[in-house]
Amino acid sequence: MDANPDLKMNNQPLVQVRNLKKYFPIRQGLIIEREVGSVKAVDGISFDIYPGETLGLVGESGCGKTTAGRTILGLYPPTAGSVSIAGIHVERADKAELQLLRRKAQMIFQDPYASLNPRWTVSAIIGEPLHVHKLLPDEASRKERVRDLMVKVGLSPRLINRFPHEFSGGQRQRIGVARALASNPAFIVCDEPISALDVSIQAQVVNLLEDLQDELGLTYLFIAHDLSMVRHICDRVAVMYLGVIMELADRNELYEAPLHPYTTALLSAVPIPDPKKDRARQRIILAGDVPSPINPPPGCRFHPRCPIARRHCSQVVPEWRQVSPGHWVACHEV
Repeated sequence: MDANPDLKMNNQPLVQVRNLKKYFPIRQGLIIEREVGSVKAVDGISFDIYPGETLGLVGESGCGKTTAGRTILGLYPPTAGSVSIAGIHVERADKAELQLLRRKAQMIFQDPYASLNPRWTVSAIIGEPLHVHKLLPDEASRKERVRDLMVKVGLSPRLINRFPHEFSGGQRQRIGVARALASNPAFIVCDEPISALDVSIQAQVVNLLEDLQDELGLTYLFIAHDLSMVRHICDRVAVMYLGVIMELADRNELYEAPLHPYTTALLSAVPIPDPKKDRARQRIILAGDVPSPINPPPGCRFHPRCPIARRHCSQVVPEWRQVSPGHWVACHEV
C-alpha cells in the first residue's frame, strides 16, 4: 500500500498489518461452558504505516477501532492474520522479541482517569517502563529521566511526587503521554487520546503530540471520532465500519473526494464553520442501525444501510483494491 507522497517512499513500512482478525468467543452454560458464537470485532483489515507518519483510524462507536489498536500491539492475541512492527512479527514473537516490542511500541489510552494507578505517584507511573526494561542503572538517574519527560510534556517537575487525583484531566493525559515516551518508542497507538478531555484542552494535547512527533520522529496510529481533528493531525485516514476498513486515502483526498458511501455519509456530518456552506451542503442520514458484529450481514457489511446498494452487494464481499495511487476502497459501485 502506498503512503503519503510527501513521505519518503524508499522507506520500508514500520508497521505492516495483513488480514488481521480478532474474534471474541461467546460462551453459555454454568456447569459446562460451550461456545455458541463469536463477536467479530476486527474481521480482516490490512494497511501499512510508514516511519514518521500518522495514520488516522475513524468510524462510529463499536466498529472495532480500539480492538484493532490493541491487537496490533499484541495486548489481544489475534484470531488470524499477521502484524509486523519494526520487523518483529507480533503474533509469533518469542520472549526476547516481545520484550523489545514492548519498548518500541506503546499506547496512549483513552481515559486518563482509568489508565493511571491511583495509588502510585507520578514518579512511579512514568518511571515504571524504565524499571521494567532496565533502561537506567539506578533510582537517581530514573528520577532525572522522569523529570525530563515531565518537562517535555508540559508538566512541572515539582509535581513529581503527587498522585493522579491531584491533577486535571488534561494533566493526567500528559502523564500518560510521558509514560508512553519513557521507553523511547518508535510507534505509538493513540486510542482516542482527546475524547475524554474538555474542548479547550484537546488542541493543546494534539499540538503536544505533533511537536513530539517532529522532535522524536514518532509514528502514530491515531484512533478518533472527531473527523476534523483527524484531518488536522493525520497524513492518511482509514475509515472503519463493523470490523472492516471501507476506505483508506491521503487525508485531503479522502475529505475532498470520498469514494465509499459510508465515508461520504460520515463527512456530511462534520460541522462546517461557514453557516452558508453548512446550509448549502447535503446532509446524508443513513437508514437503520449498525448490524451486530456477532452476525454481520453477508457481502458488503454496509449494504443494509447503503443508499446505492445493488443486489450483488448483499452477496459478494467487495474486493479491497487501489483505485488511484494511495487511494484504497472496498465497494462494488466505485
